[in-house]
Amino acid sequence: MKSIHFVGIGGIGLSALARYLKKEGYIISGSDIKETKITKKLEEEGIEVCIPHCKSSIKDQDIVIYSAAVKDDNVELIEARKRGVVTLSRKDALPFILKDKRVFSVAGAHGKSTTSAILASMVEGSVIIGAESKQFDTNMYYKVSNNIIFEADESDSSFLNSNPYIAIVTNAEPEHMEYYNYDYDKFYEAYRTFLKSATIRVINAEDEFLSTLSDMDAIRLYPSRDITELKTVIRNSEPYTSFVLKDLGRFEVWGIGEHIALDASLAILASINEIDLESTREKIKNYRGIKKRFDILTKSEGYALIDDYGHHPTEIKATMCSAKVYADLLHLKKITAIWQPHKYSRTIDNLEGFVECFNGVDELIIMPVWSAGEAKRDIDFVDEFKKYKPEFITKLTRVGDFIDLDNSKKLDYGLVIGFGAGDITYQLRGA
Repeated sequence: MKSIHFVGIGGIGLSALARYLKKEGYIISGSDIKETKITKKLEEEGIEVCIPHCKSSIKDQDIVIYSAAVKDDNVELIEARKRGVVTLSRKDALPFILKDKRVFSVAGAHGKSTTSAILASMVEGSVIIGAESKQFDTNMYYKVSNNIIFEADESDSSFLNSNPYIAIVTNAEPEHMEYYNYDYDKFYEAYRTFLKSATIRVINAEDEFLSTLSDMDAIRLYPSRDITELKTVIRNSEPYTSFVLKDLGRFEVWGIGEHIALDASLAILASINEIDLESTREKIKNYRGIKKRFDILTKSEGYALIDDYGHHPTEIKATMCSAKVYADLLHLKKITAIWQPHKYSRTIDNLEGFVECFNGVDELIIMPVWSAGEAKRDIDFVDEFKKYKPEFITKLTRVGDFIDLDNSKKLDYGLVIGFGAGDITYQLRGA
């Protein structure tokens, strides 16, 4: 039995890998910079977690795995290397973790968590994703099986190490370009290599880059022609999307919008390689969404509060479309968006898209940038977003079902939706 230590174990991705290896019989420990809900839950599950990072955490472990956020000057990495312990980045650890498995590897700039979770509702196997599935109430569900449904990450090209049996790509919109030195050829070549390494490929063939791969054998989805008769259904204030896929008949999945139908369709086209069509049609109904993705926190007469992870203009624009449909169906008279920009680099690189993606919102509230460790850079939010006449706040507080802005204004009417990948989710939830 091997002992493995995770540096940065509180991250949503690394915690899933730690949980999986514990179920596989390894002795697991970890550390992080501060205590969080994730680290507390890991301790409840029997994993020793040290807060903060400390070189005494390195004992007699066989392997140390560290997150992408951990730098070479981390005291635990220094100690591990001093002792001659094998140290692996999350990316380099994947071949060891996923070896000899039938990996259903889902990649893409947007929608990969949702597609992975929908696929996991249909295909039997362990699940490792970068979000918490409401169906399983965790980011890692373990099942004794050779199958793994795995959310693969392109941000550091680690998807190239995911050993895909089936590779699913939702889209290949350029994102995390700083990792690829803004070299688009390098970025797209990574996607091409990822797909070539799989036995079966399922792609969104209307994506600008994926549409060029005509020489590659793949199951292709053309959303504009293959997904038809799309409609939204509300049951007990919960949203569902009903649609017809190709000649396979009608399906229904939790969520709202064309992007949900697209993600579900890719998952369906992958799953019918494993199970029969009617089982797919029934099992997809087990999907109940994922936390932080159009996550309905509370709803009452005339009011609803939603938390969404959207931190890129494409994601926010798609979710805003869903929000408008949901507000209309529930007769909510106003839409208020609260945005916590994520990273200075992403905000600056996509500034024009961010300015446009909130079109149609009745009120826009902007929080300070969640820097994710980046150095501060100047962005003139007042001028760039002036057409919205935005309100700027430093924090929000959950008070009962409602939201208080800087202890001076209460949001208790209409649809209130928060966007961001930083700590806005905890503020919205009162955690």
